[in-house]
Amino acid sequence: MNYALLPLRIFSDERGKLGVLESYKDMPFAIKRMYYIFDTSPSFDRGGHAHRELEQIVLCLCGSCEFVLDNGSLRENVKLNSPEVGLYIGKNMWREMKNFSYDCRLVVLASDYYDDREYIRDYAEFIEFIKEIKCKE
Repeated sequence: MNYALLPLRIFSDERGKLGVLESYKDMPFAIKRMYYIFDTSPSFDRGGHAHRELEQIVLCLCGSCEFVLDNGSLRENVKLNSPEVGLYIGKNMWREMKNFSYDCRLVVLASDYYDDREYIRDYAEFIEFIKEIKCKE
């Protein structure tokens, strides 16, 4: 599976905590886009897509949610509930997000600018895409 949990470098003192991620030092790409997700209803799921080339790191700054990650062969659930750990999601990974707590706040760091053509939003199309990649290997 093309994902990993990344412990952030955390610096603590009496004033609080500071979490650090640096491009190419703590993560495998330079950040070209950042967006955030908040005020998500627990009764709705998000995601439901894959990226052909884009890599992402998701940080859960507050609350919790669950990611369902799928590489076309395996599905795994990952719960995010700490601002001290990031979730790296590599290319060619289907992702679904669910079970949001009311206070969930996510920050997503992306390896490239937004490009709608980069998305695969249909699961059957994703499976065909993965089969094509495996045939080329």
